[in-house]
Amino acid sequence: MSDLNLRIGEGHDTHRLIEGRPLILGGVQIEHDRGLDGHSDADVLLHAITDAVCGAAGIGDIGEWFPNTDEQYAGADSAELLKGVVGGMNERGWFVGNLDCTVFAERPKLSKYKKAMQTRIAEIIGIDAGNVNVKAKSGEAVGPVGREEAIRASAVVLIAKRSD
Repeated sequence: MSDLNLRIGEGHDTHRLIEGRPLILGGVQIEHDRGLDGHSDADVLLHAITDAVCGAAGIGDIGEWFPNTDEQYAGADSAELLKGVVGGMNERGWFVGNLDCTVFAERPKLSKYKKAMQTRIAEIIGIDAGNVNVKAKSGEAVGPVGREEAIRASAVVLIAKRSD
């Protein structure tokens, strides 16, 4: 059987909310009293997308590409990390067809930021914004998300092989 020209990748991430850091989701700064804890800028949504792209392309995971033990990634812009992985995928002849992702946060309410996140993610990946979907869900007062201790994100990406 020949190789398929389509692949699907899935990614997810979770980060704790802490005081003293900006909240960045999908490459967009969000108004909130706390931000996400992490080695980089802790953009949980871009991290989930990065892992989804890695999985679809079969090129490892975000921790292999950008270890949190490497000081060069301390405070890194997650958009740059995603661009690096997308570049690695493109070098192997793949491109992103579409992306569907979800952010799980009790607060802040994200509906007014979804369009900006969609536009920024499309810009980072280099695809049309119509091929990116961003959903926001609350934690329904359950678990770490519902208690406002953390924000989670998940992403599913479809990639296709270039035919040239």
